[in-house]
Amino acid sequence: MTYTVNCSILLTELPLLERPAAAKAAGFDAVEFWWPFDTSVPSDAQVTEFETAIKDAGVQLTGLNFNAGNMPGGDRGLVSWKGRCSEFKDNIDVVAGIGERLGCKAFNALYGNRQDEFTPEEQDELAAKNLAAAAEGVARIGGTVLLEPVSGAPKYPLLTAEDALKVIARVKAESGAQNIKLLADFYHLAVNGDDVESVIENHAKDFGHIQIADNPGRGAPGTGTLPLGEWIARSRELGYDGYIGLEYKEPQESAFSWAIRQRANAN
Repeated sequence: MTYTVNCSILLTELPLLERPAAAKAAGFDAVEFWWPFDTSVPSDAQVTEFETAIKDAGVQLTGLNFNAGNMPGGDRGLVSWKGRCSEFKDNIDVVAGIGERLGCKAFNALYGNRQDEFTPEEQDELAAKNLAAAAEGVARIGGTVLLEPVSGAPKYPLLTAEDALKVIARVKAESGAQNIKLLADFYHLAVNGDDVESVIENHAKDFGHIQIADNPGRGAPGTGTLPLGEWIARSRELGYDGYIGLEYKEPQESAFSWAIRQRANAN
């Protein structure tokens, strides 16, 4: 199984730049991150530090978020956020640059919360333009923009796979961009009441990425009731051949116990 460790939610006991090496020490060769900086356009020194941490750890960066705003404060993306359009556009170049230097091809663009002062239609129109710009920006390095349904954010409008797929279809129709795909986070989809089995049957071959956590609790696989192994296996059968992102909450000492058991059973 080809797993990639989300170092923005796992190994958080460590400073961010030490987490890639910790993932490597735990037996993984790939990592992904939410946006690891406080601003859309960090300093050259900050970017270099981040890239060096990845390279020195000897891991592959497989995924990176565009800046999503203040995530701990409740923000969930800039894509549809009227008033921050230029900031998002500036972020595209930084994201593409990091991707180019580290060989990363998958970039998650969180859609953004609804704003009371604007209509959903106004925000959706901006989102379609911003996603098209993002797709164009990463196309030059062979990159793909990912769009994700999210749970636990009351004002986030994309709750089901269908919600995200409708946006993707709009962007493709209006801009011609083809490098935008669904990020299927099985945890978020399940929590939001989506029919995960049906989503897999109908769309697995077109998934841009899969992420997993168990429910309840968003913990490690095996701590809840979701049939994650079955869902992953079926997605593989239907043509998904990418990484499986580990995006769950678990203390460092037990973060990967399930994977160690899995490897032991395989032997």
